[in-house]
Amino acid sequence: MSSSAQRKRIRKSPTDRRAEIVAAAATIALTEGLEAITLRRVAEELGVRPGLISHYFPAVEELVAEAFGTAAQSELDTLLPADRGDATPTEHLARFFAHAAGEAFDDVSRLWINARHLSRYRPALRNRVGHQQSRWRDRLANLIRDGVRSGQFRTDDAQLAAMRILVVIDGLGAHANSDSSDQPDAVTSMAVTTAERELGLPHGTLRPDSATA
Repeated sequence: MSSSAQRKRIRKSPTDRRAEIVAAAATIALTEGLEAITLRRVAEELGVRPGLISHYFPAVEELVAEAFGTAAQSELDTLLPADRGDATPTEHLARFFAHAAGEAFDDVSRLWINARHLSRYRPALRNRVGHQQSRWRDRLANLIRDGVRSGQFRTDDAQLAAMRILVVIDGLGAHANSDSSDQPDAVTSMAVTTAERELGLPHGTLRPDSATA
């Protein structure tokens, strides 16, 4: 079989190639920072020519925004999946805090810090940051509404409760670039205690060690 026939067989569709480029850029964003995303760096990651990257993303700023959005959406779908299966709202929220407190998500916390800083100067990234923040608020608010309907949570305003919880989570995440190992439990558990207070839950209900994997 000729080499041209082999190349034709493995050629990726434009949709698949674009997704591959965004995924590579998201990996770079998480490990090296959004500033490290350049057409040349992404091409190097994929082993292709920079011209291929610019074909799909003539402006690198759009690729930076897409990379952030992909990484942030993956975090949301992992921590607060829309499909909760058989888990109750309380179990689902406890699982969320158990996973969000893990070191595995420190890179994503750093990415949010990075994105919010750079979004001051990059409109495409600023729009994506705002979009992802809205998705987080809506996903958590919907979970809280389900908990209220089932009698597990008590709040008059699910959207406001979600915003208060996320503000505390963001505040704690702002320390991802520094050593927080000496912080007292009262500080590290602030997001959990805030959620319990906002939702009328007994103290300790949402502690990470009470959640199932």
